[in-house]
Amino acid sequence: MPTLPLPTAIDHVAGLFIAAGVSQPNALSVARALVAAEADGLKGHGLSRVPTYLAMVRSGKIDGKATPQATQPRPAVLAIDACDGFAYPAIDLALERLPELARTQGIAIAPVRNSNHCGAAGLHVEKLADAGLVALLFANTPGAMAPWGGSKPVFGTNPIAFAAPLDGRPPVVIDMALSKVARGPIVAARQKGEPIPEGWALDVDGKPTTDPARAIAGTMVPLGDAKGATLAMMVEILAAALVGAHFAFEASSFLDGEGGPPKTGQLIMAIDPSAMGGAWFAERMTSLAAAIESQPGTRLPGARRMSLRLKAAQDGVSVPEI
Repeated sequence: MPTLPLPTAIDHVAGLFIAAGVSQPNALSVARALVAAEADGLKGHGLSRVPTYLAMVRSGKIDGKATPQATQPRPAVLAIDACDGFAYPAIDLALERLPELARTQGIAIAPVRNSNHCGAAGLHVEKLADAGLVALLFANTPGAMAPWGGSKPVFGTNPIAFAAPLDGRPPVVIDMALSKVARGPIVAARQKGEPIPEGWALDVDGKPTTDPARAIAGTMVPLGDAKGATLAMMVEILAAALVGAHFAFEASSFLDGEGGPPKTGQLIMAIDPSAMGGAWFAERMTSLAAAIESQPGTRLPGARRMSLRLKAAQDGVSVPEI
């Protein structure tokens, strides 16, 4: 497994997708996202996804040549159709245009439909925070969690990501699935032939399992039990019902080339702090960060990822043979 500098890794991964028929802009968009996740230690959303992405391209489940389309039905709304392609080019379009809309309108929102797996959601909102904006992202994913008390998947793991700028330092980034653990680490464990901890997932009979294959066939345990299942429903409404995407129980898997396009959705929101009527935001954020970091053993959300990112920028990332 060779270790490559980040730019070389991006070119290598992009080349794999171009060889499979993906357009060069889309291949670069996907490669940048996967290598960035790998560099941040988010391996379940990193290079472990390359084989399943390629399977989806080769089967036609992902249109590798799709160009996302944007319309502006309201001044603060940028509606994006991913056109059954990768999520990343559609999200890139949103991140390119949302800052100007947010600064003009105070708040801007991008619903994304006919989409796919959006990877490490925190990386997307971090880019908006780097532009001085407060950002939220909601994404629905294929069925993985049952309603509390039920046994059949209705909700996805449905990540929520949030980022806010900090004066003179990297932003606060919060990224979490609404299951006790994201599905990516379970996929990675299956690929490595390793067990998963008990408490992460249930098998098809609703029994706890440490077998990642049984976990993928079964259901995930919601974060916070009933509360997590309720939040997952909220994300289904925001990222699917509101944007015109498939619900989790209608979407095909992100993990293989079988079936049609999943047509899942994302909802991205950007808020300009200066539009809130005062100049206090930067000072308030600095005070909050200080209150957290003054306590031994604490750190701001996203701090660990930043340290891993700096190490990867120096040492490179290990790229598996595909």
